[in-house]
Amino acid sequence: MTHAGDQPGFSTTIEALRIRTWLLGRGNPSKVIDRFTADDFNLIVDDRADAHVASKDGCFYLGWFPEGRPGDPDVGWVIAVTGTAAVHGYQASFSTETPAAVVAAAVEAVLATSRRV
Repeated sequence: MTHAGDQPGFSTTIEALRIRTWLLGRGNPSKVIDRFTADDFNLIVDDRADAHVASKDGCFYLGWFPEGRPGDPDVGWVIAVTGTAAVHGYQASFSTETPAAVVAAAVEAVLATSRRV
């Protein structure tokens, strides 16, 4: 009797190798934008129809650029969190073709880490 760990390569099942379908296409940006309330965030739509959301304290920013960010036409979404004197902030960007549902999940994860002080 041989043990699977004794064989070179890898083992898998037919089920694991089946083709999957993946979420593609921009989707509906309101899945992201509608997450923000006027109580905690400011929303500005500029003359290019880009949407900018910022927390009232200025530490969170979300930009939606449906036709690409000025100077970087491949960037459709930007999430940024300002750091402190002791800890750096961060930024994440997504392409113009990233599904809104994926961006919404990222935004939800970022917002879940915030707390009122």
